[in-house]
Formats: sequence, C-alpha cells, structure tokens
Amino acid sequence: MIRPPQALHEATQRLAARLTASGATRGDRVGWIGLNDPSMLAALYACAALGAILVPLNWRLAEEELRWIVGDAELALLITGPGAPDFATTLPARTTLAAEPTSTPPLPQHGKPEDPLLLVYTSGTTGRPKGALLTQAAIAANADNAIALFGLTPQDRVLTVLPMFHVGGLNIQTVPALRIGATVILHPRFDPDAFFDTVAAERITLTLLVPAVMRALVTHPRWPTSDLSSLRAIGAGSSDVPLELVAAFHARGIPVQQIYGATETCPIAIGQTREEALAAPGSIGRPAPLCACRIQDAEGRELPTGATGEIAIRGPNVMQTYWRAPEATAAVLREGWFATGDVGRMDENGRWWFTDRIKHVIISGGENIYPAELERVLLTAPGILEGAVCARPDPRWGEVPVAIVVPGPGFDRDVLLHHFEGRLARFKHPRDVVLVSALPRTALGKVQLSALRALAAAR
Repeated sequence: MIRPPQALHEATQRLAARLTASGATRGDRVGWIGLNDPSMLAALYACAALGAILVPLNWRLAEEELRWIVGDAELALLITGPGAPDFATTLPARTTLAAEPTSTPPLPQHGKPEDPLLLVYTSGTTGRPKGALLTQAAIAANADNAIALFGLTPQDRVLTVLPMFHVGGLNIQTVPALRIGATVILHPRFDPDAFFDTVAAERITLTLLVPAVMRALVTHPRWPTSDLSSLRAIGAGSSDVPLELVAAFHARGIPVQQIYGATETCPIAIGQTREEALAAPGSIGRPAPLCACRIQDAEGRELPTGATGEIAIRGPNVMQTYWRAPEATAAVLREGWFATGDVGRMDENGRWWFTDRIKHVIISGGENIYPAELERVLLTAPGILEGAVCARPDPRWGEVPVAIVVPGPGFDRDVLLHHFEGRLARFKHPRDVVLVSALPRTALGKVQLSALRALAAAR
C-alpha cells in the first residue's frame, strides 16, 4: 500500500474514517473536484488505505462533460474541495460524505499493491474520454522513476502549480516528493507573481511546468530580476517543449528536464536527468529506470535504432486497463506493451526524440484536446454542412483548436462559436472558424489532416 507521509497522516486518518462511515469499501470510486489542496492528497492516501479508487475530476470541464464521467465511473462518493464549481454538489454520486467522527479509529490497512487506486479520465479520439485504471503498485513505480530522474531527496522543496487532477501535476513530482519525505508546497492554481514570490521566499528546489506556463514566466516583467537561485532544475511535463523556452531557463542556470509519458503510464516513461537536460536540449531523454521502451511499426514489430515509428512502453507503471472498455484496452496494450500513438526515434547514443503524434491530439497550454470531441459538438450546430477541427500553432498556448467548416443555409459564425458554451470546457472551444467550399480529402475520402492544418495556419 502507498502510505501517507507523517505530515498528512492525521488528515488521511480522519478522511478514511469518514469514508468508511459513509459506506465506502474496496473498489468503490471516490470522486474529488476542486483546486489544488492538501485534502486531495489526503483523499488519495485514504483511498489507498481502504482499497478504494480515487477519481480526480477536472474542474475546468463543462457540467455536461463532468456528468458523463461521474456516470461512467459510478461514483460512490464525491468530495468537493476548495474552488469546486457550484454545480458539483448536484453531480450524481451514490451517497454523501459522513460527518467528522467524534473519535478517529486507526488508519485501515486494507489496500494492497495490486489494488487500483486512480481512475483518471483522458480525452479519447472517439469523442468520449476513457478512464485509465492505475494500481497502487503502478503509482509507487512511477514515483521511484521520478525520484531517480530528479534526484529527489528529503531536503528538496517542491512547488506544485499544475493541476493535480492530471497525472502530471499529481505524479511527476508531488507524490514522488512525498514518498521520499521532501516538502511539497501547493498553489491552488498557477499565478506568475505567486510563483516568483514562493520560489524566492521558500527556497524552492524543484517544480514542474508546461510550455504555456514557462512562456508566461519568461515574458513576465519580473523574469530578469526574480530570485530563482534555489531552483536546481524544473521538470517540463510536455512531449514537445519549444527550444527558445528551454534556452531562456538555461540562460538563468536552470536545467529543463523533459518528461515524456501519458496518463496510461502514470505518466513517467522517458525522461531527462539534470545532466541530460544540459547535454541534449530538445531530447525527451532516456527510458525511466523501471521502464522498457521501443520503437515499433504499425503491426507492433520492433524497429532498429534510428528508425522512426510509434513509441511503445512497458513497465510496472503502465495502466491495468481502460475502465470498462476491453476493446479500447486491447487496441493499445499488447503483450504488456502500451502503444502511445506518438511517433519518435532513438538515436545511436540511446537518447529518445519526440517527432509527432499519430493521434490528432491538440496540446493547448498543457491540456489535451481531441478534435473528435469538438467535432461531435460542431456538427450539431445550425448551418454546418460538414466540418473538422485541427490545431493551429499559437505563440502563447503552443496550439489552439480551429474549426474548418463548409457553411450551409443559416450559418452564423458567432452562433457557431457560442454553440460550444456549456457543452465543452472553455479551453477546448475553437479559437477561429475557417470557411471552405469543401473539406480536403484523399482519394479514399478521408479528410487530409495536413491540408486542414495548412488552411488553419494560413488564416
């Protein structure tokens, strides 16, 4: 069982008692929604003690999206933390959380390493998210990978500003730091002034950022004069970090350690040590200590060094299954190898490089956006004969979604953009609409992604 550090032990013990009094048992799904807060970590460790499963919910999602996830997971309980949306209390869960007990019994020890602990929903190419089921053993293995890559020690002071409803914010540094006995400081959400103040005042040694956050910092007026001298390195939780952002941090003497992985791998699969970050900017590093990685072709056959193909991952950190989705699981898990859907290569020095995404995912400000999810809503809007969604490069967010539309009678651009309100999270909404007479297609009738992106970029 993964165990809470001493500082969290009492809060975990109290919450586990409340969960037990509410009827939560092994295998039950317990939802948590809110801004970053220690109570979420208490929920994680309480679920581990009970053998229950924590379902972190993205507070940025629209109500309709959250209702679908809550229904799919069949939550036994939903815990609302600070900053939870007002409608969260109306989301369907089997029961409510019991009142604080007058006396707190000893922390139960029912959880086992093989028990699922996290059910994390990741947007899917079919337009509905899939829940990746991660065991206690997987989360522990991921933490050990992080400890090795970052050289974490009990003396470290880790600042968490990325949302912990993603495995990146939760598992790349936060849980590993707690596992080794380091200090973790949580910010409810990213704020550049709070970041600069905390790094200087608390002598932060490590933090995790995504490109959009890195850009917000390096373009901030305080960047040239801020005291960042305590930072030993930062982690970059993205497969593709612009080299100019890496260079800006390196110029301040702060190595940018890239971490590659997916929700399904907890997420750490490949990463840079501090030394590798300085030696090969732009590389995603080398396989994490407990992971095996390979480049494979479309049939799953391993390719030689230097060849470009799909990145596949195997290790104790890989998900157990997709929640109640055996066909989707079988499509990506073969003989223990998880097919990432990403294209890359390994060079003759054993370094790995990210090339592109097989899946048409748009990564905007560290959030994954899948075109199929937007297209499902797009095609229900009035005045649309056909349409598709693709990425457009963006200097602030990395990428933003753009709708490519063939208009029909009754089409109105403003009506179309408003059509996404309440149906999808705001960060997923198309930032622009490009009108065409017909979608570009291949001879077989498939929409040409490269041509779509060219249309979006040209606008």
